Amino acid sequence: MDRKVMLLTGGSRGIGRAISIEAVKRGWFVSMGVRQPSALSDKREVASGDAEVVGYDASEGHEAGWVEGVVARRGRIDAVVACAGIFDPESIVTRDDARVVDLFEVNFHAPRRLAAAAWDALVSSGNGRVIIMGSLSGKRVKSARMGLYSTSKFAAVGLAHALRHEGWDHGIRATAICPGLVATDMGVAAGSPLPPETFTQPEDVARLTLDTIEQPPTLSQAEITLNCQPDGIF
Repeated sequence: MDRKVMLLTGGSRGIGRAISIEAVKRGWFVSMGVRQPSALSDKREVASGDAEVVGYDASEGHEAGWVEGVVARRGRIDAVVACAGIFDPESIVTRDDARVVDLFEVNFHAPRRLAAAAWDALVSSGNGRVIIMGSLSGKRVKSARMGLYSTSKFAAVGLAHALRHEGWDHGIRATAICPGLVATDMGVAAGSPLPPETFTQPEDVARLTLDTIEQPPTLSQAEITLNCQPDGIF
């Protein structure tokens, strides 16, 4: 099949859903891995000819089966976009190891496993792309409340850099996209005094993501930072 195929996590809401809609508009077929497929309140943008919804929980490690199914059905994978993420305001010195493990499982280990599972298909594509949805919290620790979450996002940004080196000679380009406040459930929950309408909108991040994926291999962006407010160098 000639139509390019994208694997996308976190597609049921927020940035992930906006990316899936933008990708379909640009001619991609999107395989969306979502924890609760029934949570998609409006399935018009995931019609069978444009996209599919696959049950996927980032904490359970079933990436290989998802990838095998997509390759069997569609014959290729050209991009992996890891948007699934969770936020936890717990202290960095918590003694609750389970919370730390859960955070890193979703924000770091799952995207690494998905990229690894899809690696052979991305190599076969000859022009594979990996997007890790990081955060400005993966570039600096803004407060004690953000410390634990930030460490997981630092790891996610590092993952994008590592994948970029690993895949370079195979034509694979990897980018960490690092937004500040975005008008999503998670963004609003961060507790900013700014009104959500002034946040970066999910559709803004979606357009940037697709623009990045569609750049030629001679224009490689290791990471992209963006924000809706002044924040140090960001």
